[in-house]
Amino acid sequence: MNPYELTISQALKKMDTGELSAVELTQSCLDRIDAVDKDVRAFISVDRQGALFQAENADRQRKAGQGGRLCGIPLSVKDLLSTKGCRTTCGSKILENYIPPYDATVVQKIKEAGAVILGKTTMDEFAMGSTSESCAFGVPRNPWKKGYVAGGSSGGSAVSVASCECPGSLGSDTGGSIRQPASLCGIVGMKPTYGRVSRYGLTAFASSLDQVGPLCRTVEDCALMMNVICGYDEMDSTSVKQDVPAFSLSLTEGLEGLTVGVPLEYFTEGLDVEVQNIIRNSIEVLRKKGARIVDVSLPHTEYCVAVYYLIAPSEASSNLARYDGVLYGYRDMEADTLLDMYKQTRSKGFGAEVKRRILIGTYALSSGYYDAYYKKASQVRTLILNDFKTTFQSCDVLISPVTPTPAWKMGENTEDPLAVYLSDILTISANLAGIPGMSVPGGFTTEGLPVGVQLQAAHFQEEKLLKTGFNLEQGLGLEQRKLDI
Repeated sequence: MNPYELTISQALKKMDTGELSAVELTQSCLDRIDAVDKDVRAFISVDRQGALFQAENADRQRKAGQGGRLCGIPLSVKDLLSTKGCRTTCGSKILENYIPPYDATVVQKIKEAGAVILGKTTMDEFAMGSTSESCAFGVPRNPWKKGYVAGGSSGGSAVSVASCECPGSLGSDTGGSIRQPASLCGIVGMKPTYGRVSRYGLTAFASSLDQVGPLCRTVEDCALMMNVICGYDEMDSTSVKQDVPAFSLSLTEGLEGLTVGVPLEYFTEGLDVEVQNIIRNSIEVLRKKGARIVDVSLPHTEYCVAVYYLIAPSEASSNLARYDGVLYGYRDMEADTLLDMYKQTRSKGFGAEVKRRILIGTYALSSGYYDAYYKKASQVRTLILNDFKTTFQSCDVLISPVTPTPAWKMGENTEDPLAVYLSDILTISANLAGIPGMSVPGGFTTEGLPVGVQLQAAHFQEEKLLKTGFNLEQGLGLEQRKLDI
């Protein structure tokens, strides 16, 4: 096995025994990037020199009996998390040359844990999308099938892990942007409870929805990364003072005493037959592991897409007002007046999808329409949250598809944004409610496309998700398929 094929836990064991050094592992990942990234386009930027320097330091720490939980592990980082001295573009021309003077809290945490940062990954511009096709610096490709989308907005992060360019990555999830690409690329991805992980240094899309989380190859690796990135941060006003459990200890065999709910509204018309079969098979695996399976209802599910696409664009229109060409970022130098500079900077600097959402959000917040749109959406959001609160009184975990279909062809829905928006229907409710959710590989379609299984739990119940996901992973025993790249 090549070093780049190792999971985080496997690599840590080999480094602990001296079979592998951090430099060897990092160099293997960099060689892998050189070999395949021209085809999969997971990275916007790669810091080869910096990564090897960090790896050398990790080896020195190990020899001195020091080093954190991820000492020597190469990771990628979604390009909307601030990295000190390293370009952070958010996939947008307007931030093409922006270099932050500070690290995001989660970046600081993985650095302190000894992780090696390989580079920044491709993503939908300002995280607005479900395919990563709106990235201004290259579009990531699904490594399992040529010409198919990788998902979004953390598409590059998912591809970097799935194509073995690195064993783990940091992404963000505003409406499914970790879980959906994890599902389409056949890896594990978790959106923690809102407030569980600091958002300081995360470029805001929709501040009440955004959450940082890990993408990796196994549930065990997911728990390892969660052990590092979670915790209260006084720099983030939305961070919650909540004890962080030892997530890795939740990975135990057997689900006796656990009740798994199957939301009826998630198994409706439009759900791909192969996706449904994979989820039904996963339900039976959990039953065999000792879980009790019950049908549940989330009656306001049908309103989730409408609510999300009012709240998220409204918050985005406010958050993105700061990109005006004055203090930093792209600036149009041909404008004659200040007003023209604002207009031309934003018109040329933002892509079509970002401008579409700014327009929607600004309209929804405008005088005379606020009560009818944003306020009403916020009220319905409360109903969606209450659905989950009621449901979790009768079950511990929910199981469902992540997306209604497997990955689709690149460019297929470029001219139909509504079709792409509807693909988020099964993931956005977790963001609206602030609950944790994760995607665990469930199998492959007859065409060889991965399909993920979505698990959701009540606020701050990530341990139940990890335990359920671990048992599902063990019960399915999916063969480790090799990519052709």
